[in-house]
Amino acid sequence: MLGQRIVTAVVLLAFLLPAMWASRPEPFAVLTLVFVSAGAWEWGRLNGTPGWPAVVLAGVLATLGLAAWQAGWTRGVHPSAWAGLAAMWVAAGVFALWRGVGGWGALPRASRLLLGVAVLWAAWLAIVSARGLGLNFLLSVLCLVWMADIAAYFGGHRFGRRKLAPHISPGKTWEGAVSGWVGVMVLAGLWAGWIDRGLPVDGPSLYTRLLASHGVAGLAWAVSALCAMSVVGDLFESLLKRSAGAKDSSQLLPGHGGVLDRIDALLPVFPIAMALVTWQGAGA
Repeated sequence: MLGQRIVTAVVLLAFLLPAMWASRPEPFAVLTLVFVSAGAWEWGRLNGTPGWPAVVLAGVLATLGLAAWQAGWTRGVHPSAWAGLAAMWVAAGVFALWRGVGGWGALPRASRLLLGVAVLWAAWLAIVSARGLGLNFLLSVLCLVWMADIAAYFGGHRFGRRKLAPHISPGKTWEGAVSGWVGVMVLAGLWAGWIDRGLPVDGPSLYTRLLASHGVAGLAWAVSALCAMSVVGDLFESLLKRSAGAKDSSQLLPGHGGVLDRIDALLPVFPIAMALVTWQGAGA
C-alpha cells in the first residue's frame, strides 16, 4: 500500500508541478478540469448513478468548466459571485451535516447530483482563479488545507478523546480539529511574516492579502473560518461515502482512493478564500 501511494503521488506531481509553474494558464486549467471532472464521475457513483450516467455527469462538469473558461470567468468574476458561492458552500455544508447520513440519502437524487456539479464547478473556477493571483497565493491556500489535515491527524492521534462527528467520521476528534487550527495559525504567521517578506515570491499570499485588508484580527478570523470549512469539506465527503456504503470515493488513485478523497477539503476552501480576498478590494 505504501509503495502504491508513493508511486501515485510521484506520477501526480510529475503532471501537477509543471502545470502549476507554467507561464501560461492553460496547462493548469486543463489538468485541474480533468481532475475535477473525475470527481464528478465519483460523485455520480456515490449518489446512485453508476455507469454511463456518472460519465455523463463528468461530461456536464467539463462542459460547464469550458463554458466558464470561454466566457473569461477564470480571469476574474465579480466579488459578489464569490460571496454567493461561499454562502452556498456554508449553507450546503451545514445543511448536509445537520441532516446526517440518512438525511442525505433521503434527498432527491437530482438535487444531490445538481449540488455536486455546483460545488465541483465552483471549486475548479476558484482554483484556476487563485492561480491567476500568483503561484504564491495558490500554494498558500493549498498549504492551509494540508496543514489543517496533517496537524489534525497528529494532534488527534496524540490527544484525541472526544469525537467530532461519530456518525459520519468516527476517527475525527475535537482535539484533532483544534490541533489543525493551531497548525494553520502558525502557518499563517510564518507565511505572512517570513515567506512573503524574505523570499522572492511572485505576489502576496492569502495571508498577506488578508492582513493588508482586514488587519490581524481579520486575518485570524478568516483563517479560522477557512480551517473550519476544510473540516466541513472533509466531513461532507465522508457523509457521501457513508451514505453509499463505500470506503473510498473510487480507486482512480491507487493507494490514495479516489479524487474526492484527495480534494474534499479543498472544495469549500478555495471559493471562500477567493471571496475573502476579493471582497472590499482585498484582491487588488
